[in-house]
Amino acid sequence: MTKGFLWFTVLALALVGCTGGGGGSTTTSSPAAQPADAGFKVALLTPGPVSDAGWSAMAYRGLQAIEKELGAEVNNQQATDAQIRDAMRSYAQKGYRLVIGHGFEYNGPGVEVAKDFPNTVFVSSSGAGSSANAGAIRFGLEEGFYLAGMAAALTSKTGRLAMIGGPDVPSIRSTFKAFKAGAEAAKPGIQVSDSFTGKNDDIAAARQATLAALGQGADVVIHQANAAAQGVFDAAKEKGALAFGANLDQNDNPSGVVLASAVIVAEPAFVALARSVKDGSYKGGVQLMAMKDGAIDFVWNPALASRVPPGVAARIDQAKADIKAGKLAVPMDQF
Repeated sequence: MTKGFLWFTVLALALVGCTGGGGGSTTTSSPAAQPADAGFKVALLTPGPVSDAGWSAMAYRGLQAIEKELGAEVNNQQATDAQIRDAMRSYAQKGYRLVIGHGFEYNGPGVEVAKDFPNTVFVSSSGAGSSANAGAIRFGLEEGFYLAGMAAALTSKTGRLAMIGGPDVPSIRSTFKAFKAGAEAAKPGIQVSDSFTGKNDDIAAARQATLAALGQGADVVIHQANAAAQGVFDAAKEKGALAFGANLDQNDNPSGVVLASAVIVAEPAFVALARSVKDGSYKGGVQLMAMKDGAIDFVWNPALASRVPPGVAARIDQAKADIKAGKLAVPMDQF
């Protein structure tokens, strides 16, 4: 499903170790950053606020790393729907060399706008479209969700799990399929339901969807709800259920119900991408970044270690090692 392109090597060397309301922009400033390079500007478009402690916040960390390590002038803006193309064009007209759209929904607009601005590179987080100066980073978050599914199934006492999404888009569907596959592999016959609110920032809707799922017997839940994730966690706390975090490490959520998190580590990939644009080596395409590259992780919450049944952590660790070694293939949709 991926197309190789020349900055694969740059990414590999660097990796050592989805739509809300809109408006507003923020320029970052870091005292530890290199002096700003006036000739290299990078913008980030997100579907929700970068304070969401999840999907958008994860990308913002990547932008901050670009500023710090490459001395870039950076800017971020929340942009959705009709705002996306206008925001992309505006940044390109202002001389931004790289515009990152954080989500599947930015891929098509990026490829389209790229035709008019050959000196700007447009890259989305997820998506399959590409051109000479446009493409995508495909984070294999499905691997983290697969492990979360295994852990959820082995932890559940009712034999029912729930998945709560915001917009019903291919990238979220794919992670949910992986979660269900992991759950069924760990405990055949486990029941897994899904529900979509249609929004990334509606906490009340996410809470109600979660309460409905828990009312049908689910006792462990995972989300792809961005800023609305707090509604999922609040409902889980209210009903004495457990939850899994997504995209960013959400184990320290005040609700105290997050057993573990399926995490994207965006910083190395974003920096490597920006470096390839800056030095002129970027070639359009789609690059898969997975657990073996250090871009995906599954992180237990040590504060809730007592809630994990004996032997479960060891089983998940083995599955994680098998994924990294290529012995365990996790389902990923092509989109």
